[in-house]
Amino acid sequence: MGAFKAYDIRGIWKKDFDEQTVYKVGYFLPGLLKTDHVVVGRDVRTSSPAIWENLTKGITDSGADVWDLGLATTPMVYFSTVFLKAGCSVQITASHNPREYNGLKISRTDAIPVGGDSGLKDLERLVDTGTVVPAERKGTVKDYSRVKDEYVAYLSGFAPDLDGLDISVDCSNGMANLIIKDILKGGRQHYIYDYFDGTFPFHEPNPLEEKNCADIKREVLKNGSDCGVIYDGDADRVMFIDEKGCFIQPDYITAVLGLYYSRIGAVGNAIQDIRTSRSTTEYLESLGFKVTTWKVGHAFAKMKLREIDAIFGGELAGHYYFRRDFFNCDSGILASLLVLSVVKELKKEGRTLSSLIGQIVRYENSGETNFKLEDKDGAINELYNTYVTNASPTRVLDFDGYRIEFPTWWFNVRKSNTEPYLRIVAEASTKEELEKRMGEIRRIIGKHA
Repeated sequence: MGAFKAYDIRGIWKKDFDEQTVYKVGYFLPGLLKTDHVVVGRDVRTSSPAIWENLTKGITDSGADVWDLGLATTPMVYFSTVFLKAGCSVQITASHNPREYNGLKISRTDAIPVGGDSGLKDLERLVDTGTVVPAERKGTVKDYSRVKDEYVAYLSGFAPDLDGLDISVDCSNGMANLIIKDILKGGRQHYIYDYFDGTFPFHEPNPLEEKNCADIKREVLKNGSDCGVIYDGDADRVMFIDEKGCFIQPDYITAVLGLYYSRIGAVGNAIQDIRTSRSTTEYLESLGFKVTTWKVGHAFAKMKLREIDAIFGGELAGHYYFRRDFFNCDSGILASLLVLSVVKELKKEGRTLSSLIGQIVRYENSGETNFKLEDKDGAINELYNTYVTNASPTRVLDFDGYRIEFPTWWFNVRKSNTEPYLRIVAEASTKEELEKRMGEIRRIIGKHA
């Protein structure tokens, strides 16, 4: 698989892409986006300095300047793109992927993502076939690390006073460490893996895989915390652990964010991805939100947020987007601040986070299950024929794989845009029906392994 994906450039460093690829991305990007400068940030992965060096050489060889943030969370790069009124930005990161991966997330003016359908395919063609002619007058690298202070000040405006709360935080040895202790104030705070290590020695920086949450679960129980928070490698995603040490499925947190906004009187449009539980949809609707279901991925979510002027949105993967509060972009730290605000209000009322989630969840959900197989299209086609052509679903959504709905159950099947997997999420009114339907789906997929 190549490094150019639907949402970004990402792969195993020195296998899927290398110094020459990165140099050419830097060289051709300013011309493609018609800008004379590029904001650049990077995560703490061991390959990031080499990528930074080659990317910035390509940018300056094109004649454009580099506005260098240094170490940065991915949302900090989005913020900087807007704050500096920049024409383009690149974050060097592989987000939640294992240590051997790295990549580039590209945005244009106003932090609008550059995805496969909005310039990334054109960039790939230039990298593959374009001719490099270094400019006679090269650009320069300028230090913009001061923006970090502006970003911390901005996020601090959303931070609740944590007095009376006990929270445990897993920074995953990643980029949340850059700023989180400057933002969270008050209460009792317990941190683990709160230093940079781009080899991620304790667990992969992917909190969506529950095995990577084992340590933060233990911390919550050991400390008697009201809530546990775990960020991914570049801090654009966040997951939560309730006071009982239980992992909270991220699409349920979309409902919690709806409660936050309803309590401050901000009710309107909201978006969810095609994998989202009916529990979340129904809870948001009960609060007065009009919920739109859309494609998975930040490049799609951000544009839909703008299109329908949604207040916020959420994904099963733990991305949470904010229309006015964060320039249509996702921020794991901002999402955690809003959720902690809800947790604090719950505690004042004598309630817990688990009790709120218990109020929200009404169905049995499989979570996302990955199947690695060769004939993904064959499996999808057989699932479609079984449950659409030869059945009578109540609704079929076909814009990101298929979401096929029946009165008492539904499932979504889609191909991953970043990894070699077929992904399944199913939900039913009872545990028995969920097990039955997942068994059917597994047997169909098994024919195409």
